[in-house]
Amino acid sequence: MIKRPKLSGTGKERKTNASGLTRGGKFRVKNSRGRKISSVRWLQRQLNDPYVDAARLDGYRARSAYKLLELDEKFSFLKKSRVIVDLGAAPGSWTQVALKLCGRKARVVGIDLLEIAPLEGATFLEMDFATDEAEATLLDLCRGPVDLVMSDMAAATTGHQQTDHIRTLALVEIAFDFARKTLGEGGVFVTKVFRGGADQEMLAQIRKCFTSVRHFKPPASRSGSAETYLVAKGFKVSSRHLEKESD
Repeated sequence: MIKRPKLSGTGKERKTNASGLTRGGKFRVKNSRGRKISSVRWLQRQLNDPYVDAARLDGYRARSAYKLLELDEKFSFLKKSRVIVDLGAAPGSWTQVALKLCGRKARVVGIDLLEIAPLEGATFLEMDFATDEAEATLLDLCRGPVDLVMSDMAAATTGHQQTDHIRTLALVEIAFDFARKTLGEGGVFVTKVFRGGADQEMLAQIRKCFTSVRHFKPPASRSGSAETYLVAKGFKVSSRHLEKESD
């Protein structure tokens, strides 16, 4: 089970909700002068988010760590992984979880457009994953079959639902393409998708490559968010031939 704090930042006893986390009293932004309404709302949400508080107490760089923890609680894919690629790794919270649960034998390679502070046991690249150069560098660092490809990548939102959906699907597609090239037999692919999941054509391709494909929205994913996650387990190396035949 995930370690969760019993006390709030004020020392008051928290109340446990249905997802297992505990909540204290509500915090309000006392001085909003000079701030945009959107900034005040974001700050208010952060102050009242038990996952933000838990991340601080547990030493994780971001609340997103609990999304991966909850995904692993349901699908159990981390502990057996030894070579892991973290796509869209900034600020490094998913890598922290992987290193903690997989132990010293694990090797994690992460990549992001943003700089990531170092973590022992991990190698981080500040590159655009969509470029051929980035893929070649990742392949070189992996030095063989990968056990887990996990992606928390998300395109910058425009506010236009259809445009945002297309941009996200493009990221899922390149992450899946990389996973198909690098995963060893029985490997796992975890990726962020948005409401509706992967499109049917891509989902059909993924199902041909894995023995199990599931969608799941972890409790740590905010209820108002359109994000969900796809977890594909049991990669079939023989499925790479399908890609060559379709070219």
